[in-house]
Amino acid sequence: MKSANTVSYRGKITCEHRENLLDQKSLVLWFTGLSGSGKSTIAHAVEERLHAMGRLTYVFDGDNVRHGLCGDLDFSPAGRAENLRRISEMVKLFLDAGMICLTAFISPLRADRERCGNQIGRGRFYEIYVKCPLEVCEQRDVKGLYQMAREGRIKNYTGVGSPYEEPLNPDLVLETSELSLLACVDKVVDFVQERIK
Repeated sequence: MKSANTVSYRGKITCEHRENLLDQKSLVLWFTGLSGSGKSTIAHAVEERLHAMGRLTYVFDGDNVRHGLCGDLDFSPAGRAENLRRISEMVKLFLDAGMICLTAFISPLRADRERCGNQIGRGRFYEIYVKCPLEVCEQRDVKGLYQMAREGRIKNYTGVGSPYEEPLNPDLVLETSELSLLACVDKVVDFVQERIK
């Protein structure tokens, strides 16, 4: 998707210059999983750890993005696909700035996640599956959304009225019904450190 009558302009400072300044490689950790699986909690905890280590990071959280950039979109398949397209374009800008990006989106369909990975660039896109049984996610339902979906007050809710397609070959799997938050953070930080040198 491109705007008419526009030409891309690139200055002399490149992503590599910014990465050298920050002493890190830019990448995106794409956390995917059911609502209540722990995506946002883990992403923010990883950000805190990386920040304490002197790394420049940013978390893109599904709910937060829906309040602004994507506030005009619904939760239909087309609305969700456009939501993820916009996120991917925004993440690309932050990657160009040399940052470590963490995204926390249900992103339920494999085709949409594949499209995001291709749009962002496979060399910097890492899919992290935050795996948790639906019944555990429903027990954690702090927002009450699963209950509303079960009562028919929310249509097309992932896991209830709409499918979640598990990743086939994720770069990392975090089984949050079995692992503590600390253990998940340790696994992700180790994963990142191997890739930002």
